[in-house]
Amino acid sequence: MYDFLDEVRLRPGMWVRGRSLLHLESMLIGYTAALGVHGINEDCNLHAGSQGPFAQWLWNRLGMAYPSSLGWAVEIERRAEQANVPATEMFFELLDEFRATGPGAHQVKPDGQASTEAEQPQQSD
Repeated sequence: MYDFLDEVRLRPGMWVRGRSLLHLESMLIGYTAALGVHGINEDCNLHAGSQGPFAQWLWNRLGMAYPSSLGWAVEIERRAEQANVPATEMFFELLDEFRATGPGAHQVKPDGQASTEAEQPQQSD
């Protein structure tokens, strides 16, 4: 998925109508569905709506006490409009930050809060 998103980053206007994150989210839903149809197992951290590792991380990153029922695409578009920056630009900045946090940060605790690698329980020998 990240290879595809790297292509979108280079030419967002070509891939995403109106550079809308809702359109990008729809494309990612199709991408994920195609993986399932073809039996391809790929970790997808960008689930539609308010679920999944990226969304859980985003709620914490944006200081939101509760997940948004509108989903990550809408919330990023709102923040981008307030900051007067293109939504795709803000999305890719947040995505880069999310990816840089490492695999431990992408695990979701039962209470819905993303956990960091430092918070992972240590195994004793």
